[in-house]
Amino acid sequence: MFATSPRNLTDRRIRAAVIGTGGIARGAHLPALRALRDEIEIVAAFDIDEEAVRAFCADGGVPRPYTDLDRMLDEQRPDLVTICTPPVFHREQTVAALRSGAWVWCEKPPCPSLAEFDAIEAAERQAAERQASEASEEGAGGGGPYASIVFQHRFGSGARHVRSLIADRAMGRPLVAHCQTTWYRDSAYYAVPWRGNWAGEGGGPAMGHGIHQMDLLLELLGPWTEVRAMAGRLVHDVETEDVSTALVRFESGALATVVNSVLSPDEVSRIRIDCERATVELTHLYGYTNDDWRITPAPEVEAAELARWRDLGEDVPSSHLAQLRSLVADLRAGRRPRASGADGRTSLELITALYKSAFTDTTVRAGEIGPGDPFHTALHGGAPGWAPSHPVPVTEIPV
Repeated sequence: MFATSPRNLTDRRIRAAVIGTGGIARGAHLPALRALRDEIEIVAAFDIDEEAVRAFCADGGVPRPYTDLDRMLDEQRPDLVTICTPPVFHREQTVAALRSGAWVWCEKPPCPSLAEFDAIEAAERQAAERQASEASEEGAGGGGPYASIVFQHRFGSGARHVRSLIADRAMGRPLVAHCQTTWYRDSAYYAVPWRGNWAGEGGGPAMGHGIHQMDLLLELLGPWTEVRAMAGRLVHDVETEDVSTALVRFESGALATVVNSVLSPDEVSRIRIDCERATVELTHLYGYTNDDWRITPAPEVEAAELARWRDLGEDVPSSHLAQLRSLVADLRAGRRPRASGADGRTSLELITALYKSAFTDTTVRAGEIGPGDPFHTALHGGAPGWAPSHPVPVTEIPV
């Protein structure tokens, strides 16, 4: 089972399969895959719910429904697998796909803990080594397979442009930042069995909602060095938090505040970065265009320079499609995609540190959470008042 011999993608479309057929698969992954139909052929979909997967395939024009993941991977040999299931299943399904020789594009969050991410990276290395050995024997080339995460906000034209401005210090050093994911979720949202508990979701709004803006903040500002945080359950009867706040220091010296909430009727996603010579601000909700970015100069900045800063180029909205285009190019070239490996781990590291800081009332420094630390294996870290007293069995969590 799982033959992984090198795959020649020079003169054919990429064979893609979808794992999980719920809302994110229908609303984001399937449209992105279909938009690249000249590059991608969707060959199959998997779900443990036979009725759901058959309906998904019928509605989306996908030829083959499966309720057995291993069988789908073995029979269809997809080049790319997109994972659209709850976080508790991500590690197992990612590892299975990698072992079959497929590249992976997995919904955020990548998995519920750094320990599980370590297991994914280990499986990725083993699969890449095996495929490289087979490629050498057959005289073929190409790298991978690699497992990447859906962090689509990195791939819009606005983020790409602002990242370059900050990296080049065009607006001076970054000094102060604010990262805000203040959304609203009612009790009906938490009626879904896998939400609001550590077993299914892995964490609360810091993990399941704010991860996108925090990932974009890291994309723009680079590595962080320490975090100090608080978390609370203010409204919802859940295991996880429903609000958190944090102070983050970056290697550049910049200081940031981070707020993640599902208690906020006036919903907004926002990043603001004050540099020495300008303030950059992004305000949106679930995705942005160039028009959602604003650059406000310091008084001494000349008009011509400001015009260059404000020229974000062709408008590429942040979207699954924008990231998928980049991923397809990487797959064909056999190079590691962005938001994979160490680059994909950064957001999960910060979120893990946020939880540890909040639940232990300590400052947590980058790199200190490793094997042996209880927060390495679970974001609640076994902390009193936060660790689950009655864990939800995985068998009760629907895909």
